[in-house]
Amino acid sequence: MNYQSDTSSLLALAAELAPRSGYNATSFPSVRILRSETILEDVPVLYRPGAVFVLQGFKQGFLNGEIYRYDAEHYLAVSVPVPFRMASQASPAQPLLAIYFDFDLHLAAEIATTLNGQAGHDERMQARSLISSRMAPAMTDVLQRLLHALHHPQELTILGPGLLRELHYRVLVGPQGGSLMAALHRNDTTDRIVQSLALIRERYKEGLSVSELAVTAGMSVPSYHVAFKSLTGNTPIQYLKALRLHEARLMIARRQGTLAVIAAEVGYASPAQFSRDFKRHFHRTPSEEAKWMREHLGEPIQA
Repeated sequence: MNYQSDTSSLLALAAELAPRSGYNATSFPSVRILRSETILEDVPVLYRPGAVFVLQGFKQGFLNGEIYRYDAEHYLAVSVPVPFRMASQASPAQPLLAIYFDFDLHLAAEIATTLNGQAGHDERMQARSLISSRMAPAMTDVLQRLLHALHHPQELTILGPGLLRELHYRVLVGPQGGSLMAALHRNDTTDRIVQSLALIRERYKEGLSVSELAVTAGMSVPSYHVAFKSLTGNTPIQYLKALRLHEARLMIARRQGTLAVIAAEVGYASPAQFSRDFKRHFHRTPSEEAKWMREHLGEPIQA
């Protein structure tokens, strides 16, 4: 069958899969489609490792003084989960439609390892957490075929795994794929920071200190601090606080307890301090943010 890889066709396929505002699940847990009809400014986000393909409208990410544009001509790749700020353009007449694709990290690392062994690969590329790359015809084509398969269960069953593998590959060989592969394949320093991020994710509720994290990573505090900020755009303390607040945000939206219970659950000894930090980070009170999330992102999936 001949598929036309054009913007209008992509939009039509995506729009049918995303009838509601917010995130729309698909038959693949790793693929979601966002529909948004609102202009958003200075929104704190924490993306999973993967890629975001905006088919209509546009988004901009802001991290450590850099701007990352992702729109119909650019996609955003994320190698490690990092908190950053986001703005987007959309309207009811032209809603933002975007495909959110979560990496299978084992598959991505496998492909990165194979590519690292190929001639012409520059192993000196610096690892980066966020990367904005220009869309290429091959990327548009695989997205077209993936969206088409999501409309046809039999086709999805037979071709889906191969399409997801190809999508991983296309991202990793993209214009800035070398920086992404450097984060996935990892040199010694990057590996230590990625392992440290995993430790923070496991123990974010505890009173972790920078010195403890540095010792665990086998680095001096100054070296750890520099390497951590180089990869994530955040200091270790900024990262830990943002992770706690984003986790609390989800728990509040899911109605998983009172504010005091949730504050304690994410590592805050003082509910009052938690409320202050939450409003400073999200610019809304916890109850206002939970309402905003349901309006703009949809009802959160239960953990």
